[in-house]
Amino acid sequence: MAGQGTPATALLVKHGVAHRTHPYRVSPDAPNYGALVAVALDVAPEGVFKSLVTAVDGALTVAVVPVTGELDLKALAAAVGGKRAALADRAVAERATGYVRGGISPLGQRRRLPTVLDESALDLPTIYVSAGRRGLQLELAAADLVALTDALTAPLQTH
Repeated sequence: MAGQGTPATALLVKHGVAHRTHPYRVSPDAPNYGALVAVALDVAPEGVFKSLVTAVDGALTVAVVPVTGELDLKALAAAVGGKRAALADRAVAERATGYVRGGISPLGQRRRLPTVLDESALDLPTIYVSAGRRGLQLELAAADLVALTDALTAPLQTH
């Protein structure tokens, strides 16, 4: 694991949370990036989750959803008691989290943001999320992600 440390992995180690890191190679500019990450890791795409920084009524919030679907912004707003949600500007998201697009992790952010995890994660033994760097994924139990981020769980995918 040498050279693979990120704030996200450091947080997991600090709290003694079982996890595995998985390096991969996918161009960050590739269309359907998340699905390509699942292929590169040889895992079901329903278990690979993307972290999207959003603004709910102006407050930054992280939505963690499977790469197989799109974020339902109305559902996200409702989950946190808000009225309107939109994707945050890329520069705002990078500044708030300390991570770059394609490598934003729900863990170890510069400023801990409220987090909502799609409830489908709870049905899986483990899920994959960004480790905080392009080309590196974390595998961990959804319950551990919820515990470390104080995440709410809700249905967040469009159907």
